[in-house]
Amino acid sequence: MAESSQPFDLITMGRIGVDLYPLQTGVPLSRVETFGKFLGGSASNVAVAAARLGRTCAVITRTGDDPFGGYLHEALKDFGVDDRWVTPVAAYPTPVTFCEIFPPDDFPLYFYRRPKAPDLEIHPDELDLDAIRAARVFWMTGTGLSEEPSRTATLTALRARAKAGITVFDLDWRPMFWSDPDAARPHYAEALRHATVAVGNVEECEIATGVREPRACAEALLAAGAELAVVKQGPKGVLAVHRDGTEAEVPPVPVEVVNGLGAGDAFGGSLCHGLLAGWDLERIMRHANAAGALVASRLACSSAMPTESEVAGLLGGA
Repeated sequence: MAESSQPFDLITMGRIGVDLYPLQTGVPLSRVETFGKFLGGSASNVAVAAARLGRTCAVITRTGDDPFGGYLHEALKDFGVDDRWVTPVAAYPTPVTFCEIFPPDDFPLYFYRRPKAPDLEIHPDELDLDAIRAARVFWMTGTGLSEEPSRTATLTALRARAKAGITVFDLDWRPMFWSDPDAARPHYAEALRHATVAVGNVEECEIATGVREPRACAEALLAAGAELAVVKQGPKGVLAVHRDGTEAEVPPVPVEVVNGLGAGDAFGGSLCHGLLAGWDLERIMRHANAAGALVASRLACSSAMPTESEVAGLLGGA
């Protein structure tokens, strides 16, 4: 764990929950008999991914005041992620998420986050704004904008940070989390004004910008305020464009896919790692693609996040 006097390499803010993944693949959820229990939630998984790569990380989120909440605290600590800003909400249960696994590209998710997820109960006056400003990277998500008070808390953190260091907006579009999906774009636009990096797939970029073609998405994200736009293109790889004119388009690393869920979070943790290391864009994207591919080749998400040596091994083999 990082000492409180030292700024974290990465602070993430957003979703947490328990992932219950079937231990049988290619079987409908109605027929699955055994499950594995894992820490889940995109912001939490990104922190785990970066911690696996040697970074000091913390997450700002909330759980239920229940045994699953206790499990998530234990899991974060086991992964080396600081949990000082993970607090309980008595009114709501810790969310659980089920998935079905139909490789290579069908992994339906079933979120149980009603009546409300505790991670949407983050209040602005609870934030350690000094720590958020001091972090070398601050990572927030689109889900955090979907409901109050999380929306105001997220924007408060962004405004307080004022683009200090690296501020990443994970577009993280989940339509089931929005009562009115059409209302999302103004909140996304406000967050983009304060971000230095925007990352998302083509569908997420379309929600944020109104355009869908990858290069047009990148240009629109830069015009909205980001300095670096990272557009994931699925089987076509990833496109990264910086405001200074540098860019990289990198193909995916081929692997036998077991479970594609979590690959994006591994990509995110690696992206933060590469940005902190000062690597050039192509090296960052190749490393992030490899990290995501390794997780896609494994069943779990959080516990599947790769180490630096594992990423280097895959890149060396590729």
